[in-house]
Amino acid sequence: MESSVRKFVFRDLQRIDGYIDPPDALVFLSLIGRQRQENLLGGLAEIGVYYGRSYFLLRKISAPDSNVLAIDLFDIEEDDAQYQRFLDNGRSLGIPVDEELVISGDSTRLDPQAIIDKIGQVRFFSIDGGHLLRHVLADSHLAESVLADHGIIAFDDTFNPAWPEVTIGVSDFLRRNSGTFSAFCMTKYKTYVCRRDFHDFYQAAISEALHLKPFEHAEMDFLGSKVIRLHNPLNRRVAYELLQRLGMSALSEWAYRNG
Repeated sequence: MESSVRKFVFRDLQRIDGYIDPPDALVFLSLIGRQRQENLLGGLAEIGVYYGRSYFLLRKISAPDSNVLAIDLFDIEEDDAQYQRFLDNGRSLGIPVDEELVISGDSTRLDPQAIIDKIGQVRFFSIDGGHLLRHVLADSHLAESVLADHGIIAFDDTFNPAWPEVTIGVSDFLRRNSGTFSAFCMTKYKTYVCRRDFHDFYQAAISEALHLKPFEHAEMDFLGSKVIRLHNPLNRRVAYELLQRLGMSALSEWAYRNG
């Protein structure tokens, strides 16, 4: 199963426009896989679908379950073109979108019960919606409201200089909930957060994951918690990008394992 997901990450998924790169895709795989091993149940949700790259990754990882909820305005193109491309991408990957589990609307106005009604409590919630402070605060509150005790929130673009208010919003969320939530892992693009009772559990999942061994692991302090920072060395990133541009995606996984 995990071998097929890795092939999906390095080959099939690259056909879909989007922003989740292999390091975070492998973090998703490692964390959700550990949840499955420990029978930690719940739905999966994503705010900010774009054309579906990370949505289809969540679908692939969680199979045969299909309880993945997509939330997006779907308004970046006229005449529902974004939504149609999202559906078309699902068909091309052999993972048809379950339109009963799509919410087209503003996540900042969404009633948490609407999520619970569709997928129950959430074990993995990816937030990549609006990047202004008000968006991040609203979306983090929404995720907190529906998260299972063992749930994870993955915040995108946490330290992207193009979106400084995301950094403020995530930091505000962690400071405001310092007794309950803590970060446990960071990558170049994402920060992973869980309840403090599960901090050590998920840190161990990151430390022990075979998929993540090629990356450099560094421990750092962030707002009162120990966080594992995963670093993808420059030579590996360059090799991966070169292979992708040359149309040699079949070798791109080799670059991550051996670069």
